Amino acid sequence: MESAASAVRRLTELADQRPMQRLATAFSEAGHELALVGGPVRDAFLDRPISDLDFTTDARPDRILELLKPLASAHWDVGRAFGTIGGRIDGLTVEITTYRADSYEPDTRKPTVEFGSSIEDDLVRRDFTVNAMALRLPQRQLVDPHGGVEDLIAKRITTPGEPAVSFGDDPLRMMRAARFASQLGFEVDPGTVVAMRELAPRISIISAERIRDELSKLLCTDRPRSGIQLLVDTGLAELVLPEIPALKLEIDEHAHHKDVYEHSLTVLDQAIELEQSRNPGSDPDLVLRIAALLHDIGKPSTRRIEPGGAVSFHHHDLVGAKLASRRLKALRFDKDTITAVARLIELHLRFFGYTDGAWTDSAVRRYVRDAGPLLERLHILVRADVTTRNRRKADRLGFAYDDLEERITALQEQEELAALRPDLDGEAIMRILDLKPGPDVGAAYRFLMELRLDEGALGPEEAERRLRGWWAVRAAGGG
Repeated sequence: MESAASAVRRLTELADQRPMQRLATAFSEAGHELALVGGPVRDAFLDRPISDLDFTTDARPDRILELLKPLASAHWDVGRAFGTIGGRIDGLTVEITTYRADSYEPDTRKPTVEFGSSIEDDLVRRDFTVNAMALRLPQRQLVDPHGGVEDLIAKRITTPGEPAVSFGDDPLRMMRAARFASQLGFEVDPGTVVAMRELAPRISIISAERIRDELSKLLCTDRPRSGIQLLVDTGLAELVLPEIPALKLEIDEHAHHKDVYEHSLTVLDQAIELEQSRNPGSDPDLVLRIAALLHDIGKPSTRRIEPGGAVSFHHHDLVGAKLASRRLKALRFDKDTITAVARLIELHLRFFGYTDGAWTDSAVRRYVRDAGPLLERLHILVRADVTTRNRRKADRLGFAYDDLEERITALQEQEELAALRPDLDGEAIMRILDLKPGPDVGAAYRFLMELRLDEGALGPEEAERRLRGWWAVRAAGGG
């Protein structure tokens, strides 16, 4: 954490920017209060990048708009009902919200919007003390009525008021506590954790879309493990992502298998490390991270104890893909994300047959074809799935996958494998066999695709000869 003096210096430099000065001056001359609030103030103390600029004021929305219009190159009021007006000033995006003092009904998350009269009223309703600090402008006076600075120093997440009241008002704050713990590397205050356990059932009043968004934000942090563990430990995961606590399989004293829950968290850790090393500077890959976390969720329902005490999980890849699809649909994820995650889970065991014997070029082509645009993600997931402490076994698997990637690269250079197609397209098939569009064309296309995978490029003439031979056998009832 930055020293207080350094944080104040960063905040002062921010306040000295021309758009900030123009905004502060306009509100001050109009007789209104204005303060930078929440994330930017927190991040100044943590020496984190400051991007979103949120302000709070005693001015009502109509008045905010009046004061903002002359300064802004663009403005919007989509949040007017909640007191928020946004705009761009000299290229800087700002959002300004009237002081709030909302009230909540016990059976709904939707607040009765009430505007407050002071910044203290506004700060006490915020989620956590580290987000309940403000910098008055143009005075540059820090407002911290709930000890946010002390909690930053202690690396502690807690609420401005009683956590039971805060979480009762907005149960999603319990999930945000897990996200901030991961995002900031902080611990959640023990009393706050107790309130999370007691109020976990309240999460049921939150929409699936908001839960999805909060889970996504958690998974896109650099270290989501601690947040996921907190969701599991407090019982929240049982309600929003029950497949994860279900991975805590009972260990029979006579049966032997690794801890699937801990293994899954380790795979997630390793997938993030590989993602960041192979694609430095890229945005977090949510699809990959969901797949890493859920890749073994088919194991609880496929667990069998074999003679001798060994434990098997036959077809847990296929079962897991179906379970993941079902859960992600319930959480309202988009179709592309659901399809990609399910496919990665379905394919994540495919590689392990590679170590049993040398794959033919045909098998390598099929691996690439089946992965399609997910190939790079599959590379990362498969490598991350190696969590054995047996160094020799880990090295053997790592070297084997190195070999597979090298063969894929070589074949791609030879054949443009990523765009693998049969030697003849649908139009050529219909012309050669005098067919109209229909199932026979699809069957012929699949036949040529199998040839392409098994034998590589044949060329149009040889492909036509093989196609005519196949069609003759098929027409005679032999295929």
